[in-house]
Amino acid sequence: MDFRDLRYFEVIAAEGNLGRAAERLFRTQPALTKCIDRLEADLGAQLFEKSGRHMRLTAAGTALLARAKRLAIMVEDTSRELQEHASGLRGTIRVGCVPTLAEHLMPAVLQDLLAEAPEVKLDLMVAMNDPILRALREGQLDLVVGPVVDNDEELESEQFAEDVVVVMASGEHPIFAGEYTLRDLQAYKWILPATGVASRQFLDQTFERNGLPRPQVQVESNVLNMILPILEKTPLLGFMTRFNLLSGRANVREVALPETTMRRRLGLTFRRTGYISPVMQRLSAILRARGGDLSGDGEGEV
Repeated sequence: MDFRDLRYFEVIAAEGNLGRAAERLFRTQPALTKCIDRLEADLGAQLFEKSGRHMRLTAAGTALLARAKRLAIMVEDTSRELQEHASGLRGTIRVGCVPTLAEHLMPAVLQDLLAEAPEVKLDLMVAMNDPILRALREGQLDLVVGPVVDNDEELESEQFAEDVVVVMASGEHPIFAGEYTLRDLQAYKWILPATGVASRQFLDQTFERNGLPRPQVQVESNVLNMILPILEKTPLLGFMTRFNLLSGRANVREVALPETTMRRRLGLTFRRTGYISPVMQRLSAILRARGGDLSGDGEGEV
């Protein structure tokens, strides 16, 4: 099986049309047809079903596509390893990071890394956990810094810190006028991330387990750096990491309740079969050291 045929097959599968694939690959349609014929002859299985001009993968084609993507990642990793073997702390590293750690951890980490490796280039993707893990699986990233992933055949995680997510409100919020319970939080509206985010799911499930309606969301946003100013200026409640209490950026306080305290493990996540370059190994060591300095247990008003 020719690896170039596999690369062409991957593009044909993505486009679902020989004409578009030919334009993208700068090849003729007959050349791509011969590519498919060779693969089908080698494998003894039909890879595509045709419907007019559209080409749809068969079950065998779907299985081959998954394997082809893994092979492409392995070939890319091998090429990078050979090129970087003698170059030391150089090259490009592609890192995905959740917003909390991008703000509270990465500046100090990059300070250390660039002092040791001034020639390194960093491609940093800051996003929620699901998109960056998907990019890691697809070979677009080399490392993810975020919540630990458990029991995954493709990915392996190593914990370096713990984060604590709690309910927060303006320092002048009326909730602090006296004692409060989980039920008292029902009197206020919230600013929360989308329903697919783990912290939102935890909070929703906490209220449901206690026989209460889910929090009434007035503002839904995944842009975390705008949540603190909104909490400070409004009577909304939010659900954020305690790291924000340590930053001193806004007059907010923790609405302390055991039921709404969410602990999550933070760490480094790699592909199990991925290549880890020398500079990536050094970055990982710095992340472990700096991650150990994080503390999510700060309490009180800031």
